[in-house]
Amino acid sequence: MEYKNILFTVEEGVAIITFNRPKALNAMNSEMMGELQDAVTACKDDDNVRALILTGSGEKAFIAGADITEMQNMEPQDALKFMELGHETLRLIETLPKPSIAAINGFALGGGTETSMACDMRFASENARFGQPEILLGLIPGWGGTQRLSRLIGMGRAKEIVLGGGQLDAQRAYEVGLVNKIYPAGQLMEETKKFAKKLAGMPPFAIKMAKHSLNFGYDLAFDNAIRLEVECCSQCFSTKDLKEGTTAFLEKRKANFTGR
Repeated sequence: MEYKNILFTVEEGVAIITFNRPKALNAMNSEMMGELQDAVTACKDDDNVRALILTGSGEKAFIAGADITEMQNMEPQDALKFMELGHETLRLIETLPKPSIAAINGFALGGGTETSMACDMRFASENARFGQPEILLGLIPGWGGTQRLSRLIGMGRAKEIVLGGGQLDAQRAYEVGLVNKIYPAGQLMEETKKFAKKLAGMPPFAIKMAKHSLNFGYDLAFDNAIRLEVECCSQCFSTKDLKEGTTAFLEKRKANFTGR
């Protein structure tokens, strides 16, 4: 499928989705969100894709937020459809049985922060900025910002950001746990690709089970979460990759995981 608002490439098992509306600072409109959903679904269904990177085109923005020009003319029912599309798409990213990294190359405001939080990890350039400024427009976050942000950085800090509408630079985002790594702008994609390719070489079923246990165990009672982990771990014993991994360990060689 050809896309109008995103670029979609695959190299060495790593899919790269680039938000490509640089003149609009990659602001997210409904068309781009639909394309993102389609591309992520393609990643999910393609066994040759074993990791995913999301990033923005240009040097200024990852996603500078939702497209205000589109939003200001929405009726409540239109806004509801837009929010639901966003939730479906970001949940698809979050539950993707493959690892995902947001390579945040600039502004990640509103929907940009929300999209990055749906990824498993966030790598930022030194000039990245984060925030949930919706309150300044008479809104609140609508794509999971009130929920994922509080889970990532704690309720008190999340309320400060959501209620105050302020921004965090990359260093502060790292300090509060929103960002995993910070790189100079010129090294961001190189380092992100390097790590993504490392993840792509991991055993796919074990990655899937690890993500499932982490994602779905988080909100369970502790004993139930442990039970989920045990069940996920035991399923790995049905794979050829486990035999390959243990054999390679005993033979003191690098494992060659095939996804079987």
